Amino acid sequence: MFGYVQIRKPELKIKDYEVYHAFYCGLCERLRAKYGMAGRITLTYDMTFLIILLSSVYNVKCRHEKRHCIIHPAKKHEILYNGITDYCADINILLSYYHCLDDKKDDASLKGSAGALIYKKYAKKIENKYRRQADATRQALDRLGGLEKKQEYDIMENAGCFGSLLAELFIYKDDMFKMYLGDLGYYLGMYIYIMDAYDDLQEDIKNGRYNPFKNAAREAGFEENTREMLLDVISMACGAFEQLPCLSYIDILRNILYAGVWNRYDYIHAKKKEDKK
Repeated sequence: MFGYVQIRKPELKIKDYEVYHAFYCGLCERLRAKYGMAGRITLTYDMTFLIILLSSVYNVKCRHEKRHCIIHPAKKHEILYNGITDYCADINILLSYYHCLDDKKDDASLKGSAGALIYKKYAKKIENKYRRQADATRQALDRLGGLEKKQEYDIMENAGCFGSLLAELFIYKDDMFKMYLGDLGYYLGMYIYIMDAYDDLQEDIKNGRYNPFKNAAREAGFEENTREMLLDVISMACGAFEQLPCLSYIDILRNILYAGVWNRYDYIHAKKKEDKK
């Protein structure tokens, strides 16, 4: 995904940060164990959030270990993982495969071509295992690609495509939590898409690339309207989250949804103020 779903570390207790980091390292380890170094390089903060969320909703116990790793070879570090970690590792590989395919198709990217080739054999097995998620992901990306190809500038329609994709990935089981997890995924997906478009706007304009904000950016009140848009969708995501029976890791999850998702936005605005000076 995009790396916008992060913690805000200064506002997180040390013990909670250590738990979060152990989940992050657990995902890294399961990606390596299942898919080698090609899996490890797909590691994202976003999937760490989903692991912690689903582990909390379903009260899934974790396996706890201490291990060395290639990044921190001198000292063993804590890792936490469970069956949900494996689910998110699989989904992460699937998304990486589709992302590489998209790069290969749109930009004739050598990196995209190589990535698609590397992840293809894994992706086919994952598609068979998680048919609903795979079908929804392909359909959403096809719709989104069609809108972008036609140069559509309705940011909410575009964001809705990515939201529908994430909604299906957040739905872990067909049960009583399905609706709230789906809503949380949908609105968080919209937030991620809008934030990514906002983040890339100036670079896309400079390089003549498509960006759904390209027209709106010329209008008065663009900055205020974008902030309101982001506030609206993340508020809906938080509303769905609060309906879920999350007790374990609740402070970590709230830190991410109420503060961490704004890390990049705050950085962009701080940089704009600095540039003006």
